[in-house]
Amino acid sequence: MFAKKKETAAPLAVAPLDQGRAAAPQPQPQQTQAAPAPVRPKPISMFGQGLTIRGDVIGDIEVHLDCVVLGDVKVGKLIVGPNARVEGSLVAQAMEIHGLVIGTVTAQSVRLHGTARVDGDITHEQLAMETGAQFQGRSLKFRRPAPPQAQPVQAQPPQAQPQAYAQPAPQPATPPSASQMPYSQVAH
Repeated sequence: MFAKKKETAAPLAVAPLDQGRAAAPQPQPQQTQAAPAPVRPKPISMFGQGLTIRGDVIGDIEVHLDCVVLGDVKVGKLIVGPNARVEGSLVAQAMEIHGLVIGTVTAQSVRLHGTARVDGDITHEQLAMETGAQFQGRSLKFRRPAPPQAQPVQAQPPQAQPQAYAQPAPQPATPPSASQMPYSQVAH
């Protein structure tokens, strides 16, 4: 009474090929595939005007600062907003600075926007400065470690050679087993 009947789709009819004409392409049955799991972006933390942070900010996320920070900041990506003032060292993979930073800056990629003011050293792999940005300090390029160089080997005088090179002591001889003797020597 309340049961809903399943509707079945009628099979597609295949038209015969006429000589000289090709048949119209028939629709193919659609195969449904599971959609791949969406990639979740890392979270973003935003600290706005009117906030003062006393202490360190540490995390592996993207952080937008538009406040006063009295302490060190070590995050994945950092954006210092135009109203921000940070007094401490900044460490991130990538960094954009629009506001005031008093302290050292360390990142692979650093971008100083036109409103940026940095008073401290910047250690970087890439540094970009827009017109109007103010920077008082040293620009230090990341130093990649040099490949290790082979150390020359010095030969030791013969009398100082270790005993490891001495000939091994002879082992006592054991009589061969019957399976190792020639057939003619085995007692039958």
